[in-house]
Amino acid sequence: MMPPALKARIAAVAAGGALAIAVPLTGYFEGLRTTAYLDPVGIPTICYGSTAGVRIGQRKSQAECDRLLAGELGQALAVVDRSARVPMPDTRRAALASFVYNVGPGAYQRSTLLRRLNGGDTVGGCNELLRWNRAGGQVLPGLTARREAERELCLMH
Repeated sequence: MMPPALKARIAAVAAGGALAIAVPLTGYFEGLRTTAYLDPVGIPTICYGSTAGVRIGQRKSQAECDRLLAGELGQALAVVDRSARVPMPDTRRAALASFVYNVGPGAYQRSTLLRRLNGGDTVGGCNELLRWNRAGGQVLPGLTARREAERELCLMH
């Protein structure tokens, strides 16, 4: 279940479109770390889960991290939009952008989730999100909570 504070933040920005919804959703679950660190599977990461070109010891300001998140989520949203063969509300597009940001475009484009959504099975496609709660073969409670929130948003009309 989506935490009430997050749900309120998303409702407040919903009129701003999918990217405006995806930014607080993704930021909430990724968390902000302005100094580079190794993620649970050993990948150098910074800010809100950014990995491209990151080196351990690197630092960024919160403003730099916010810009990086918006830019990378914009790219993830573009992947969602290019892959969709059916119309989707902004809430679903935002949930999927958060998912693509986390798992990468290739995994999303090859997924049963996308095949089901494009086949018109909205509930089945959104439910597929719940299967993506592992990193390094281990179920992570944070990923489970994130996928539940993404699913809830995915199912909204």
